[in-house]
Amino acid sequence: MSVEAYQKAKQIILNDDDIADFIGGRSTELINLAEEKLGLRFTGLYLDYLQTFGAGNFGAQEIYGIISADFENSSVPDAIWYTLTERKEINLPSNLLVIYDTGSDELFCLDFNQLDDKGEPKVVSFVPGVELESQTYEKIANDFGDFLLDLVKQEI
Repeated sequence: MSVEAYQKAKQIILNDDDIADFIGGRSTELINLAEEKLGLRFTGLYLDYLQTFGAGNFGAQEIYGIISADFENSSVPDAIWYTLTERKEINLPSNLLVIYDTGSDELFCLDFNQLDDKGEPKVVSFVPGVELESQTYEKIANDFGDFLLDLVKQEI
């Protein structure tokens, strides 16, 4: 259901200007730069999110993406800056991309080591402060589409 879920969430966001606050679609060049910096390749649904919305909020839900090419001096909701910072500070594994902070000691990440048959990464939880060997990487959603639709539904 992932593509359908994503398209539904996308339409809801595009049709609700009152609570949607996004930076706007990012260029292919900027997305490629972010991929190089992280050593990851964005595909499918998350790539479309970056190209359509960039990064931002839907109501209180802050969905991380790409803001600018300054990955060293940025802030949330910049997924690239946040992921690079967490790699340095808490040894976040390089296969994870932080896309959401729950605000309660848990980060939701795209796991590029867990791809479905369409190449979509699963959304998993990562708990800072827990040793890597003890992380459970609980599955939060099958993919970004399901995750985004869940967040959007929570806001409406």
